[in-house]
Amino acid sequence: MGDDHSAARPLRADARRNRERVLQIAQEALASDGLTISFDEIARRAGFGVGTVYRHFPTKEALVEAVLLGRVERFVADARALATAEDAGRAFFGWFTTVVEQAAANQALCDMLESGSGLALRPGSTLADDFAAALARLLTRAQRVGAVRGDLEARDVHDLLRGCLAAERRARARGGAVRMAEVVCEGMRAKSSAPPPTF
Repeated sequence: MGDDHSAARPLRADARRNRERVLQIAQEALASDGLTISFDEIARRAGFGVGTVYRHFPTKEALVEAVLLGRVERFVADARALATAEDAGRAFFGWFTTVVEQAAANQALCDMLESGSGLALRPGSTLADDFAAALARLLTRAQRVGAVRGDLEARDVHDLLRGCLAAERRARARGGAVRMAEVVCEGMRAKSSAPPPTF
């Protein structure tokens, strides 16, 4: 019986290493190619047959979520931590800018935030609701102190975030200045809190 156990251990270790390899390659592939990349291509880049990928992740959605959900959860956690920040305006604009900068550098994360692709970010899912609620709380606090325009709703800011991601990605692709978050944030500032123009 001991021989059976000792023989099984390398298989478990191999399976664990294979899973880690798939996750590593999937992370790189999704960052560069986005959600359109196939299981077959991820398996090829990892040096495995597609069956190995399926054994660890039964659907492409499961693989995408394993790679990306932690990043979105971090955005939510950061927003919650900033919800009691002394400077509500700075907290809101800083969080918005961070999300744009980090997501725009990752094609799949950008796709997920833009379109809600993947079960976890579809409307009504827990993480989608958490993300929307965290954004709304930061926005409301910033509006109360007069840092953000009062006519913006959370869904407006979410739309601006999506548009900003698309514009930022295009700017990066053409090698242009990456300043879309800055431009959008200026547009969201309340007039009284906007810095005076420089000439």
